Amino acid sequence: MGHVRHGSATTSQAVSAAIQRSQASIAALSRDLGINPKTVANWRKRTTVEDMKTGPSDPRSTVLSEAEEQWVSPSASYAG
Repeated sequence: MGHVRHGSATTSQAVSAAIQRSQASIAALSRDLGINPKTVANWRKRTTVEDMKTGPSDPRSTVLSEAEEQWVSPSASYAG
């Protein structure tokens, strides 16, 4: 099964790897691939071709308190 990209992705893992291997300029690559030069620059800086995780690094509820969140947490063990 292939890699599933998020809806806003403009590059595949193969394209990202090609960007990282290429010696061409950022402008030339962005023109040839039809993507933004900032995208090329970002892929050049990365050490992997995997998409980065998006969203908060420590997600919190906007409704529940910390105690309530602990109480309903799916990682909490159930001793029923």
